Amino acid sequence: MNKLFALLALCASAAPAVAAAQHPLAENRRGVSDTSVFRPLFAAFPNAYRTASGMPGPLYWQQRADYVIKASLDPATQTITGAETIKYTNNSPDTLRFLWLQLDMNLGSRKTRFSPLDHFFFPEDSTFHMGATIEQVQAMRPAPGGKTRATTLTWWLNSTMMRVDLDRPLAPKGVLSFAINWHYQVPMNSGRTGRQEYPQGWLYQIAQWYPRLAVYDDVRGWNTDQYLGASEFYLEYGDFDVTLTVPTQYTVAGTGALRNGTQVFPPVIQHRLAAAAHSDTIVHIITADELGTPGVVPAGAGANRIWHFTATNVRDFAWAAAPNFVWDATSWDGILMQALYPPDATETWKTAADMNRHAVMIHSRWFPYPWPTAISVEGPVGGMEYPMITFDNAENPKELYYTMAHEQGHEWFPMMVGSDERLYPWMDEGFNTFIDWYTFRSRYPTDTVRIQTLEFGSLPAYLDFLSKYPGPETPIMETQDRSPNGLMSGWNAYGKPAVALHFLREQVVDSTAFDAAFREYIRRWIYRHPQPEDFFRTMDDVLGEDLSWFWRSWFYRTDHLDQAVDSVVQTDTAGHVLSRVFLSSRREMVAPVEIRVTRADGSVQTTKLPVETWLTGPQAVWMLVDAPAARPVKVEIDPRRVYPDIDRSNNVWSAAR
Repeated sequence: MNKLFALLALCASAAPAVAAAQHPLAENRRGVSDTSVFRPLFAAFPNAYRTASGMPGPLYWQQRADYVIKASLDPATQTITGAETIKYTNNSPDTLRFLWLQLDMNLGSRKTRFSPLDHFFFPEDSTFHMGATIEQVQAMRPAPGGKTRATTLTWWLNSTMMRVDLDRPLAPKGVLSFAINWHYQVPMNSGRTGRQEYPQGWLYQIAQWYPRLAVYDDVRGWNTDQYLGASEFYLEYGDFDVTLTVPTQYTVAGTGALRNGTQVFPPVIQHRLAAAAHSDTIVHIITADELGTPGVVPAGAGANRIWHFTATNVRDFAWAAAPNFVWDATSWDGILMQALYPPDATETWKTAADMNRHAVMIHSRWFPYPWPTAISVEGPVGGMEYPMITFDNAENPKELYYTMAHEQGHEWFPMMVGSDERLYPWMDEGFNTFIDWYTFRSRYPTDTVRIQTLEFGSLPAYLDFLSKYPGPETPIMETQDRSPNGLMSGWNAYGKPAVALHFLREQVVDSTAFDAAFREYIRRWIYRHPQPEDFFRTMDDVLGEDLSWFWRSWFYRTDHLDQAVDSVVQTDTAGHVLSRVFLSSRREMVAPVEIRVTRADGSVQTTKLPVETWLTGPQAVWMLVDAPAARPVKVEIDPRRVYPDIDRSNNVWSAAR
């Protein structure tokens, strides 16, 4: 051992002089960076907040925002008027002198700097104005005698963001309660919230309706990315206590548990809800025939009913209200599954509560659903998700199930696992598109057409897209707001990440191991704020693989796969046939190689070569030794067509006849 080290040291010390004399390497060969697709993806500098293994570190922190909101809805003016008190806990190591809040209601306002570019234009007149009106902001601090002292805080708007300057610094571990009074008018439909008129009155699906704390995290500090409409949300977790005052004839559904059911429901509705909470079949809470009758409101109800909801450890609150909601419910595993819809949607929605039940049940294979209810509401919003409540519509039951299952999947991503949707939509949309496949197949096992589409991450759909899309591709990591068009934006957020995960699960690693790693990612980051690297590192950590080559090609770049059989050279020797199969990886992406060999005796052998086949470069030689009677006559790459190979014309070699 020591002699070997000495010999190596001697060679090393002598080499520079010889090289300098005979081959001036320093002049002819400049240093280059490692450009291999296999090079490590991360410069893993673990810290106390996020570890190199993908786990939250021992000092991981995130802020907390608890809300108490009192709001009223006036259908005559389409106005929501609210007063909220936010208890903000500074768990960061930083002293904060101001807070940033999101005013997503300002999307479409003529007062934002985006007005000249705005795609969300809503006509304004003397009776309707887009955007929130902030009436006052006050710090609320204890005063002698058990009283509260209110101190007015200054604030200013930056389009869809609002900065509140604090009257005193908020130290690490400090807690501040502050109150905001505000009002705004509900638009017809902004894509994620809106209203629709019926003869009985307006149906509302209400979201992005109150000032919400922006996230302050260890990666970017304040996340103040503007809301432009395409990219979604990034929010802090907390508890919500929400009181909504609406006209008496309206039925309300919202995030969380209803705390005053005995006050807003007559006994018959209370009994039906109690029955539904223990039923695996649909119970009709309010039927179409009962709409507008005195039997669905408590005796002696005045002009308004006050609905009180609470929700624990969620990142948002949304609600719906209408005078014409048909209401069905069922349950599973202690979770009340609800569906609310207008009568004209009955044919499509009559089994919607059971659809909810099935979707939540199948999605729970990844991680148990943690909340007491799951609600779907029909209305003008075509598909949006919020904690415990989704907004859906569709033209037939199968499409409704697809939409509902996808939106319910968002209860896992990003409601449980709180990623940054605005920067990385694929971390919720892509993951949901991936898990949609299993949920849809479970309900419609014989459907082999609908499932082979973009909405489920189908590989043929991916290849078809690549062959027909004429525009430039952009990486999955690009935000939707920067995407050159809606088609690429949707593909990168939904379809392509799902294709990548299906390919990884089915063709690259063991599917059982993948499932365990995916579940571990949820477990590690539930109610937390993961970054993309935390997902990649967790998967590598649990799978025991360095998948840098995979993450880089699929997520950071727009690489493509083209594997080829360049040639096969056969040599007869000593009673055997030696076949050299010359393979190449002709594009930027690498992958394992699945090869099927057909022999002269009719036998067929399928072999999977590992991705390390390409470790030293884009060419490789695979050798076979056979008896003369079993000479290979055909070699085919990817015979099952389960790889994203963009050129299959070079996948087959056949012996000359």
